Amino acid sequence: MFDIGFWELVLIFVVGLVVLGPERLPHAIRSVARFVGAAKSMANSVKDELAHELKVQELQENLRKAEQMGMEELSPDLKASVEQLKQAAQSVNRPYADVSAKNETTSSSSSDVIHQTEAAKTSAANTKSE
Repeated sequence: MFDIGFWELVLIFVVGLVVLGPERLPHAIRSVARFVGAAKSMANSVKDELAHELKVQELQENLRKAEQMGMEELSPDLKASVEQLKQAAQSVNRPYADVSAKNETTSSSSSDVIHQTEAAKTSAANTKSE
């Protein structure tokens, strides 16, 4: 990474020993090693994220190209499978629509029953008070 040779490391060690002394030099070496490790880790993380984003971008571009080409150039087998997928998607949506329609009719009939019950209670209360 830095292209530092053996003699350069020895020179850095000797200068560090003279400047920091034997008591603080090991602590300084550990601190520098942690910093270098963190920097390498961040660089690898950024590199991995960029590679992932480029891959996603490439897939999106390929998808746009496929959409522009249209469905005309697909083979008959692929067209048939696309139609099957569309039918499957519609069949999945239909049960939900049926259930929501049933819920609407059930809620309207239950509200009718509630209104009838309230009307019966008020008429019974009116007959008792008379």
